[in-house]
Amino acid sequence: MARRISMGARREVVWAVGERYGSARRREKGRILDELTATTGWHRKHAVRALSAAAASWKCRQHSYEETSRTVDDTAQRATGRRRKYADARNALIALWEAYDRVCGKRLVAMIPALLPALERHGRLQPTNEDRGLLLSVSAATIDRMLVDVKIAAAGGRRRRVGFYSAIRREVPIRTFNDWGNPPPGFCEIDMVAHGGTSVAGSFIQTLTMVDIATGWTECLPLVARDGSLVVAAITHAQSLFPWLIRGADFDNDSAFMNDVVVPWCREQKIEVTRSRAYKKNDQAFVEQKNGAVVRRLVGYARFDGVETARVMARLYAAARLHVNFFQPSFKLREKRREGAKVIKRYHPPATPYERALAHPKLSKAIKRRLRETYRSLRPGGVAG
Repeated sequence: MARRISMGARREVVWAVGERYGSARRREKGRILDELTATTGWHRKHAVRALSAAAASWKCRQHSYEETSRTVDDTAQRATGRRRKYADARNALIALWEAYDRVCGKRLVAMIPALLPALERHGRLQPTNEDRGLLLSVSAATIDRMLVDVKIAAAGGRRRRVGFYSAIRREVPIRTFNDWGNPPPGFCEIDMVAHGGTSVAGSFIQTLTMVDIATGWTECLPLVARDGSLVVAAITHAQSLFPWLIRGADFDNDSAFMNDVVVPWCREQKIEVTRSRAYKKNDQAFVEQKNGAVVRRLVGYARFDGVETARVMARLYAAARLHVNFFQPSFKLREKRREGAKVIKRYHPPATPYERALAHPKLSKAIKRRLRETYRSLRPGGVAG
């Protein structure tokens, strides 16, 4: 298990049990240590230091940076029985971190050689020769370790959740546009369209768009807010609308998808979860096409919010889905190749999702029969006859 859990997740575990460890009795502390070492794979002595530091930061989270720093250093010294190498230089390092707008360790380590002499000239810092040598030779990883509790105190005692969601994101494999090949019906690209108008402030409606890769079958559902539980409810409802079982979900890197609600739920439902690359919209070309051709064409770019507006949009999408899936043909890319600086694309003849579903060899006769029955009950425009 220790190889599968990320460093961010390990820190989350330590932070979660740190307060309980600080107030526990000796036997209870031993049990917590056993659980932590089994989960993270850490050496027991390292786990003691990490939990002691976390417990100290819980007690000192309302105090100033200097008081938090002294408390954590004293706790670490008692736990290890020896003085840390950078104990005296830590306060100077905090001053450098504050002076450079609290940047990460990798950026700060490159700035120290220029910043340290400047602060010395202006009397802001007066390190000893030994501390100066330590500051000039410290590594980025050591800086991040030394400042972890100071960063928590700077955030008001709350650890940032970015690392947690990043850990979930790293567990989800990447799938690009070229990786799709010819999947069977049921593998979908899923995206959100924001209806915030010209401003992203406040809460507004989002449209969850789901597009089947093999057939182009499209379902749109409005969400009153960006929330993982609402995404799960929308996908559950979409399953009742799709003629076949949803087998895969390809998301972008949005935290509304990459969280501890949506990803575990998809895996429980045996839905294969993948994601696109960051800032590469072509990885989700199928759903991006429908975002413009269906969602924006129906509701435009204005701002919409409120539960009642979401209900109206839901009725609009419910009426339009039959026209989109049974009567609206679209192009589908057959091949793409590059000749020098020129990209040549070839497309299949335009077809509706309904026609592609009937022609697909991996759909059962029962599904195709139900689709034909629905089609015969419609007239052009998607209205029941």
